[in-house]
Amino acid sequence: MKLHIDGREIEAKENETILSCAKRQGIRIPTLCYMEKLLPIGSCRLCVVEIEGYEKPVPACETYVSEGIKIWTNTEKLKETRREILQFLLLNHPLDCPICDKGGECVLQDLVYEYGIEKVTLPKFRPKKIEVTWSTPAIKYHPSRCVLCQRCVRVCRELVGRDVLDIVEHGYNARIEPVRPENCISCGECLSVCPVGALTEKISPIKGRLWQIKRVSTVCGYCGVGCTLQLNVLNNTIIKVTTNGIPGPNNGTLCIKGRFGYEFVGSKDRLRKPLIRVQEDFVETSWEEALSYIAKRFSEIKEKHGSDSIGGLCSARCTNEDNYLFQKFMRAVIGTNNVDHCARL
Repeated sequence: MKLHIDGREIEAKENETILSCAKRQGIRIPTLCYMEKLLPIGSCRLCVVEIEGYEKPVPACETYVSEGIKIWTNTEKLKETRREILQFLLLNHPLDCPICDKGGECVLQDLVYEYGIEKVTLPKFRPKKIEVTWSTPAIKYHPSRCVLCQRCVRVCRELVGRDVLDIVEHGYNARIEPVRPENCISCGECLSVCPVGALTEKISPIKGRLWQIKRVSTVCGYCGVGCTLQLNVLNNTIIKVTTNGIPGPNNGTLCIKGRFGYEFVGSKDRLRKPLIRVQEDFVETSWEEALSYIAKRFSEIKEKHGSDSIGGLCSARCTNEDNYLFQKFMRAVIGTNNVDHCARL
């Protein structure tokens, strides 16, 4: 079908929303609560657009296109509407950007700057938000910063399927809480989708701003799925893991190990040299000596007890190529099929 957006004739697909159609054409419509992988609910109303013949603006994220309609995305009326919406959001939101972990990559902060809001003109009314413990010790909850976009609620319900979070109470006292904390699997999806600083990570004591850290794209080192992620590195130390905008088989989703299990990388307890047991103690040695010792013992055991007296355990943290070579070594060199895999971690 054909329609017009900001005076441009555009071809749209059937059952396509105005937002997705505009995005495909490179036309930006501001959003806060919307995420492509979640069902649209239009709660923030920042994506409102005008349609010729309609009395009021409509949310672009949940309004579907139709033949011949004329849409306007950035009129003065819409700009003023969005300014008013942002003013209402700031009524209960502290202006603590200098100390907020999300400073520099906060969607709300960017929108406030874009629409030129220098101060909150509406009367302030901030009921005291009750501090509650989040459903996982890996995340800290700042209820006063929450803008009730419900991203965390929806991602937990729709994507993870745990239904841990929900909105409690109404009006000014409305807030999000983990109402079913026993369902939480500490995956951190709620943390990853929060557009403001309401949810922050508690694993690393070291914090850094966006312009201070280096983000390195890599593959998760735990299981064989091959999830992609970003290591956030500050002074050669990993301080957190993010996934936003990174393509891969996980589409930005991670489990507890991928998102929070990075401390081992910089652990002082990591082995840096091979160890050989001497009576009751482990003694550091060179790779040459260690490999020669292993080869000698394998040969002795195989000659005395047979190939099937030896078993091999490969690792889910290794690459497919490494695991292939390992099982090939066990079968072709050692001569046994006693090979297992620690996929259970």
